[in-house]
Amino acid sequence: MDPMMEVAVVFSTLNSALLVVLLVIFAGIALRSRAAHSVGLVFFALLLLANSSLTAYSYATMAPFFGREALPYLSVVSVLEFVGLAVLLKITL
Repeated sequence: MDPMMEVAVVFSTLNSALLVVLLVIFAGIALRSRAAHSVGLVFFALLLLANSSLTAYSYATMAPFFGREALPYLSVVSVLEFVGLAVLLKITL
């Protein structure tokens, strides 16, 4: 597997891990407060978790089908998503 694709897979997996942590935090807040906003955050985290998990899986299994020209873009998108989720987690904590 190309190193750029490995970066994309690793960061997509890390994104999934961050989203699991956010999901647990948001679910705890939603259970305690019963606020609609918190329930919305749980839904948001669930959808993004599904997206990140499917992205990591598709990158890992379909790596030979991606052109070399697309790999830097896939990696950058995964890294930027990781940075955004890390900031969201820091703000949430």
